[in-house]
Amino acid sequence: MGAANPYLLLTLTPLFWAGNWIVGRGLAPDIPPMAMTFFRWFFSLVLLAPFAWPHARREWPIVRRHWKPMLLLGVIGVGTHNALAYLGLNYTTATNGVILNSFIPVMIITLSWIFLRERLTTPQSMGVAVSLAGVLTILSGGSLAALIAFRLNGGDLLVILSMAMWSIYTICLRWRPPGLHMLTFLFVLMAVGDLAVLPLFAVEYAYGRHMVITAQNVAALLAVALFSSVLAYIFWNRGVELVGASVAGLFLHLMPVFGVVLAWIFLDERLAPFHVAGIALILAGIFVTSRYGRRALPLPVGTD
Repeated sequence: MGAANPYLLLTLTPLFWAGNWIVGRGLAPDIPPMAMTFFRWFFSLVLLAPFAWPHARREWPIVRRHWKPMLLLGVIGVGTHNALAYLGLNYTTATNGVILNSFIPVMIITLSWIFLRERLTTPQSMGVAVSLAGVLTILSGGSLAALIAFRLNGGDLLVILSMAMWSIYTICLRWRPPGLHMLTFLFVLMAVGDLAVLPLFAVEYAYGRHMVITAQNVAALLAVALFSSVLAYIFWNRGVELVGASVAGLFLHLMPVFGVVLAWIFLDERLAPFHVAGIALILAGIFVTSRYGRRALPLPVGTD
């Protein structure tokens, strides 16, 4: 990893994260959303444990001392965020999901203004408005009548809620306990998030929504755990370390591009003109807020 090209790592990361949305949509008929969430993080924990456990065991007193922020971050950023995303993919397309996901940087700015009273500059306000117009374009399918009547896809709204959870998680990272190795931090958050979704998985199972167990489905879950969870996280953090957050943040804009292409290849989803218009508006808003705002858009610790 030490000699790895940081730009290759930062290109693979959004590819892996986009792949998560494709797999989530593709497996929706066979794997219910809570089962998908639970087993994604269960397998991720199994894969990460050999590397993270030595650090976690040594740093357990720090975790115990700061259990409240760890609990909050795990429930919001791992459990709730992913459960809402996979639930939304039962009712919307992977294309919509991955494009709407690109609105997260602007949502972080907006929620920081609402909850933390961080003042928005005029360019930031304009950028938020432009990006919001892009989101509304996608939510309404480019139909003004649908927007006026508020006839929006429920799956898209669930994805928006998922993005809100991820944005709140990112804002709350300021409470990350000092002195924790990054692998310890991720391992504990995964464990907390997985335990949080376990009761929902049990209820889902009790109501007859069972996972279809096939070699292909299990392999897909393992791929999400390995690539979209563990490797994407490691690659992202190594890339940020090598080239800095500002440069790394630009690579997040590849996610909707990869997502649209993968959805076309694997799910036969077509890119509509309103998708293109929505992407253009969202990216324009991100450019304005990051280029002309008071500060750079904050970047999350990758667990998407």
